[in-house]
Amino acid sequence: MTNQYLLIAVALVVGAMLPLQVGVNAKLADSVASPLLSALLSFCVGTLALLTYVIITGVPLANAANAKNASPIAWVGGLLGAFYVAMSIILLPKLGVAMTVSLIIAGQMLMSVVMDHFGLLGVPVREISLARICGIVLVFVGVLLIKRY
Repeated sequence: MTNQYLLIAVALVVGAMLPLQVGVNAKLADSVASPLLSALLSFCVGTLALLTYVIITGVPLANAANAKNASPIAWVGGLLGAFYVAMSIILLPKLGVAMTVSLIIAGQMLMSVVMDHFGLLGVPVREISLARICGIVLVFVGVLLIKRY
């Protein structure tokens, strides 16, 4: 298996985790009677897991001091993550797993193509093409099919 195929397989596994994360976070929200408290607890567990991994693998914690040099936009990631987790917990009981995740994926595809086309946040420019537009349209058709059936 080449490196590219391994990366594709890992990306598919990561994608498969999305509906699981939404589902378990919604289950936690049922237990604590709050989607926002569920999101907070989810982030606490994730923070502890990452801290444990960083310590076990020997990543120098002193490097965190360099974060003060990061641009202000670099700090928005945590807010975006919190918004995503909280909103997915709120949306799941109202839309169902398939609809929630398919709409999230459709939004991801739209933003991904825009980011690629304009090189937003310093990503390499990959201009929009008819094939990419067709891909986005097909994702939205998939959303419509999931909604209808």
